[in-house]
Amino acid sequence: MIITDRLTLQIIMNKFNKLKRVKGEKIIMAAMKENTKKVITYLQGLGNVNVTAADVADALGLEKRSVDGIFTSAVQRKTLGFREEAEIELPDGTHQKVKFLRLTDAGKALDVNADPDAE
Repeated sequence: MIITDRLTLQIIMNKFNKLKRVKGEKIIMAAMKENTKKVITYLQGLGNVNVTAADVADALGLEKRSVDGIFTSAVQRKTLGFREEAEIELPDGTHQKVKFLRLTDAGKALDVNADPDAE
């Protein structure tokens, strides 16, 4: 693929530079915000427990829409996690579709406290 558009090239390079690989499978990210660190660290601590954005928001004292935004922009777009669609049964016997937040292996290995300038 040949990229002739300067803006497209700059966007690709910016995305590439945000992820740095270090020894092993650990990945660190540059300039991670505190709430992003909280969400990722919380999900890492849960393992494979089923949680929704609302569950994470309640646990961390954040707005659900903030958790959704963090997960989409800082986790899902960087292939550190994904949403898994499921259906749960409510106490009244009805069913509801939900999306559980999941981390990929890269998300589970992410060191949110690593120095982004460390090589």
